[in-house]
Amino acid sequence: MQTGSEKETLTVEEIAEVLGIGRGLAYRMAKSGEIPTLRLGRRILIPRQALAQLLGAQTAESKKLAGA
Repeated sequence: MQTGSEKETLTVEEIAEVLGIGRGLAYRMAKSGEIPTLRLGRRILIPRQALAQLLGAQTAESKKLAGA
């Protein structure tokens, strides 16, 4: 379900912009599974919730390493 104007999924190009990385790197990360994806035909989409979980996990790991 879509809330307000936020989409439930983002394209690889949108993810690249959000993460501040290049389009090529975003596609490589999606292909390798580092970024969770959905495939709808030829389209590759990233669920917003999966991205939030990924970023939360990365932040938690960074904090854990900083405290070690």
